[in-house]
Amino acid sequence: MTTQPAIEDRAAARRQRLRKYTTWVEQLCGEDPGARSALRTGLRRGMDDVRRMHRFITPWLPENRHVGDDEQRAYYAVAAMIASQPRNSYSQTEAADDGTEPEPVAQADTEAASKKGPERYGDSLGRAFATAVAQSPGRDKDMREATAEARLNLLTRQSIDGLHRHLPSAVGYLRGLEVPIDWAQLLDDLTAWPTHSGRIARRWLQDYYRLRAEAAREQADQADQHEAEEPDPTE
Repeated sequence: MTTQPAIEDRAAARRQRLRKYTTWVEQLCGEDPGARSALRTGLRRGMDDVRRMHRFITPWLPENRHVGDDEQRAYYAVAAMIASQPRNSYSQTEAADDGTEPEPVAQADTEAASKKGPERYGDSLGRAFATAVAQSPGRDKDMREATAEARLNLLTRQSIDGLHRHLPSAVGYLRGLEVPIDWAQLLDDLTAWPTHSGRIARRWLQDYYRLRAEAAREQADQADQHEAEEPDPTE
């Protein structure tokens, strides 16, 4: 029988591998304009139409087991979205955790990953949309709350094919507003969407409304504090 610690170790190893992959893609795009151009060709295209991407993506696909089309498609789609970010996005890419150049990994290092702790999820797309709304006041570009809510609800209602159609424009809009995307978590969610879309959609929406509620409470507290600090005109 598989124990809970063993399951958690495998999940941690998977998260580490996804994060290494997305970090590597960002670094590659920042350092190699030709590679970035090749990866951008995958935006909104099927895997049979992206011949220039194969030499970059293939070494990262999990080995020693069959990798279904949905999982492969997620790897390609996220790489294409990373490569389609504004050009200035890559200067802020962080180095790999160990300070070395990231390399494709055939098997995840379970022991190293398990030392990172029990983190279950990264930042969801719902959190990104909430961040976009929260940072809007005073900026040249903004995302209104109604727009964010409508875009997010549209995404959560999609089949896997619909999600692949709509996701690039939504992510591109967020990155245009300089909202960070947790690429590894997005890759994980996109891979699992065909089986767990309901659960993932619920997490995206809950994260969005939770952060918006927190922001509303903070604004109310600041307003109360400001009112309390104002001098009483009757005195």
